[in-house]
Amino acid sequence: MATALRPVQTAVYQKLTGSPALMALVSGIFDEVPEPAPYPYVSFGSILEYPDDAHDRQGLDVLVTLHVWSKALGNGQAADIFAALDAALDRVPLAVAGFTDVSIKHTQHQSIKDPDPDVRHINATYRVRLTRLT
Repeated sequence: MATALRPVQTAVYQKLTGSPALMALVSGIFDEVPEPAPYPYVSFGSILEYPDDAHDRQGLDVLVTLHVWSKALGNGQAADIFAALDAALDRVPLAVAGFTDVSIKHTQHQSIKDPDPDVRHINATYRVRLTRLT
């Protein structure tokens, strides 16, 4: 089974960095966050992949977790960033190299109390369903 992890992450990254509304709100979209972290920003979290085959083709479900980080007082800035992130990803066309029948859908998000009281954190998960080109 060939993995979709890297092509999915690349496609999501391109979709996010291609969103002027989102990029106007954040310092960047990061796989590895530089130190010191330039708040506010979005980072990739876990990416989970599992097979969803049909009889004659290789299908995959990929769950992508993204994190919104802010140091603004209250949840407002983080919520605005999440809204822009969601507008860039939820139910929009997504081109993933080597795959067809691609769809992406928001599955959940959660505002989390960070151990650092100055940090606001929202994590969000998106499901990408796709079929490997044969």
